[in-house]
Amino acid sequence: MKNIALIFLLVFSAACNNNTLEKPKNLIEEEKMIEIIYSISLLDAMKNQGIPSQAKYPTNTELLKSKFKIDSLTFAQNSKYYASDYKRYKRMYEEVKKRLEEETQKLNGGKPVTPKAEEGIVK
Repeated sequence: MKNIALIFLLVFSAACNNNTLEKPKNLIEEEKMIEIIYSISLLDAMKNQGIPSQAKYPTNTELLKSKFKIDSLTFAQNSKYYASDYKRYKRMYEEVKKRLEEETQKLNGGKPVTPKAEEGIVK
């Protein structure tokens, strides 16, 4: 009985570990996907600054169509595909975070930006 339970447990855990999705038909390369996520992050940051501007910011869908020549469905399918591999997806977002921090540091005159607790930013 213990052997059957052990075999069942091994088969079940092996089935659960193989949870990556099938590649989408229009697979976006990982580097391009990182660039897309980076661009969307910048766009969202600009929109959330709350500074009145003369510029009308594009929507994420408009950005995907104009800059990357893809539709939002293709992006969503690829995002879901990459997210199915947690370690890879985390590595991609760490790259985006690194690029955002480097850009922020450039804009801050080369000095690292240190968030202030009183501004509600948590490390």
